[in-house]
Amino acid sequence: MQPAPAATLFRDAIGVEPLGDGRYGAELGTVWTVGPKAHGGILLVLLAQAGIARLGADVPDPDPLAIAADFLRAPEPGPVELATEVIKLGRTASVVSVRMTQGGKPMLTASLTAGRLPDDEPRWADLPDMPADPPADTFDPGTRRDPTGLSSACDMRFDTSTVPFMRGEQGPPLMRGWARPRDEPTDVLFALLAGDLLPPAVFNVGGRFGWAPTVQLTALLRARPAPGWLRLESRAATVAGTWFDEDVTVVDSAGRLVCQARQLALSPLERK
Repeated sequence: MQPAPAATLFRDAIGVEPLGDGRYGAELGTVWTVGPKAHGGILLVLLAQAGIARLGADVPDPDPLAIAADFLRAPEPGPVELATEVIKLGRTASVVSVRMTQGGKPMLTASLTAGRLPDDEPRWADLPDMPADPPADTFDPGTRRDPTGLSSACDMRFDTSTVPFMRGEQGPPLMRGWARPRDEPTDVLFALLAGDLLPPAVFNVGGRFGWAPTVQLTALLRARPAPGWLRLESRAATVAGTWFDEDVTVVDSAGRLVCQARQLALSPLERK
């Protein structure tokens, strides 16, 4: 595997710089994107990073446990500012609010809950039945003639049986795939990103392609991921009018649940 250029590395895309008074600066690049807009998962990670940085002075080594974000506008590549406010400091869970602005306009607002992720094995779990590594017959979007955006920034594979839209066919709004960062560890923040990494499941519902903007996204972090591939499954329960929901389950190479994400989003316009 060739080393990834510095601009594409996940850790380089999620840096936040303290500006004072609970404010942080970040730069949205042109790699972790969907079309011309910053990818929703990378925005969620930056919100979490700012919240964790703010709590770090009072809470030793906090882990993100949950984040709930409202997407107000879609920021462009370029600088953003993240303003934080500590709502609660606790021994088990602490809460901080984070607001992202660009050019003086609010882009996203979120509430981050932080604490310590469990290390013990789960007593019960009901998870997707998927192999730890992607089989040979999966599709690698990075092999396209001119890969851009997410497929050029991290390793991804799609279960071809769950992406009929890529063949011009229809199917249920359920997709499966695998993802991992390039040349760096699979950590809890990449697991958070992975909760919004697959194509929108609504693409399988005939005639709906294009930008599907997230309106609200809530993610729960459940464990620190083991090294290797993450297994992803997304599904929509209802596609109605202009709206659809999507639930994503992220399982690590050891078979542990590491992230659950649920979002409400707008469907792309149906093509006649």
